[in-house]
Amino acid sequence: MFTKSIRGRLLAWLAFLLVCILTGFGVTAYQLHSTNRFGQIDDDLAVRVAALRDDLRTRPLGGPGPKHFPFEPGGGPGPGQGPLPGFAPGPGPGFGAGLSAGNRPGPKPGPGPDGPFLRGFLDGRAEQREVRLSGRTLVAFDESDTNGFYFVIWSRNGTALKRSTNAPSHLPRPERLGADVGFNTRTLGTFREAYQFTGIGDCVLVGQSLAADLAALRRYAWWLAGAGAGVLGLGLWGAWLLASRAIRPVDDISAAATRISAGNLSERINVADTDSELGRLATILNSTFARLEAAFAQQKQFTADASHELRTPLSVIITEAQTTLARDRSAPEYRETVQACLDAAQQMRRLTQSMLELARFDAGQEAIERQPFDLGEQARTCIELVRPLAQQKGIQIHTDLQPVKLTGDADRLSQVLVNLLTNAIHYNRDQGEISLSTRSQPGAALLNVSDTGPGIPAEDLPRVFERFYRGDKARAHRDGHSGLGLAICKAIVDAHGGSIAVQSSTAEGCSGTTFTVRLPA
Repeated sequence: MFTKSIRGRLLAWLAFLLVCILTGFGVTAYQLHSTNRFGQIDDDLAVRVAALRDDLRTRPLGGPGPKHFPFEPGGGPGPGQGPLPGFAPGPGPGFGAGLSAGNRPGPKPGPGPDGPFLRGFLDGRAEQREVRLSGRTLVAFDESDTNGFYFVIWSRNGTALKRSTNAPSHLPRPERLGADVGFNTRTLGTFREAYQFTGIGDCVLVGQSLAADLAALRRYAWWLAGAGAGVLGLGLWGAWLLASRAIRPVDDISAAATRISAGNLSERINVADTDSELGRLATILNSTFARLEAAFAQQKQFTADASHELRTPLSVIITEAQTTLARDRSAPEYRETVQACLDAAQQMRRLTQSMLELARFDAGQEAIERQPFDLGEQARTCIELVRPLAQQKGIQIHTDLQPVKLTGDADRLSQVLVNLLTNAIHYNRDQGEISLSTRSQPGAALLNVSDTGPGIPAEDLPRVFERFYRGDKARAHRDGHSGLGLAICKAIVDAHGGSIAVQSSTAEGCSGTTFTVRLPA
């Protein structure tokens, strides 16, 4: 149920986005912090490796002497070191002969420094070296701290020449690849080490335990996870509040619609923020509900009026039939009864036809023909249809019919015109006048029907096009009018995309009513 609601989907999507963003941020922050910390460790290791390498290069064997390593190319035994073992000083063949005066012949060609004999000699000599570190270098190491920096120096044969007391036991010597003398690093378990080979193959290694740093990184990771969880919780809480506030109008709409469906058509949605999307939707729905309420009220009134209108002719028919059947009557009396029933039936037929016609217009099922015709000529035809009725009351019809070309249903518009003219005759005074005019305007055609009757009261004007509405009900019943004529006229004009309006005055000397029909040309 939660995943099917809009609020649940919004929160799920936001939670997914927050988790992705926070995870990416946390991993990036952890990697940067870890890389920075290991970079600092490697820098510290590099400084100490350089110091050990410099001491190893500048400190001779057996004590103070020249500032060069005795086994580097071009180096020889320095003062105080004595001759190399196996070689006698002075003249004669041997290693020293090559260092005598210039008028003596040099040594005979023999194996060079890389020869097996000298290489073995140097390796044996290297195993006997004593490495002494300067005080400046020793300050960089604290052998009493098991988690501090440690060092190991190996000879080219892998013999440990010197190591700190806090160095791990059985520490493997790094493998040298070719003539590599660059700075390298490695990680063994919880130890980070840096090493470098000298030119003759000695290896200097400096390391440090990472236990404290790894513990700090774990704490940092937990801190990032906790902060991310807090941000996630705060974000979801804020999103819940915002989503609830944003969707509250939807709940109000649902509740109002439920109450309206239960029959309370006067219900409206409480709109607090009319500028938001949901606020505008609620405003539109309120206007829709108002129109629905008016439509239901109109339908209710229409049903009541229709029942009332149908009840009258039905009562006439029933009454006449019961009276006739009560006793035997003469032929003229039977004829009079049948005529009364026929008149009542005709009234019912007209009423039902009008009601069905309006129902078809409401449902959009009434066919409207679209043919070109002249409104002026159609008006002349309608005048001839109602002229006998006008002559009975001595009413004169004045016309001003200009040619107006239209496209529409000529028969339906003739029905409108006949209905307006008939009303103008019925509700006019004796010896009155009717004016009928047609004229064209830019984009529209106008049809005016005016009479010199008593006029329509101002309070009745807004309702003259309502169904079954009659201002003078007594007169309307007497004349056989049902109150649907103007409603049918309005439906026909609306179907053509036009409009119909009424103006009326009840003042003495200037009374009368004018109906104006505007149709798109």
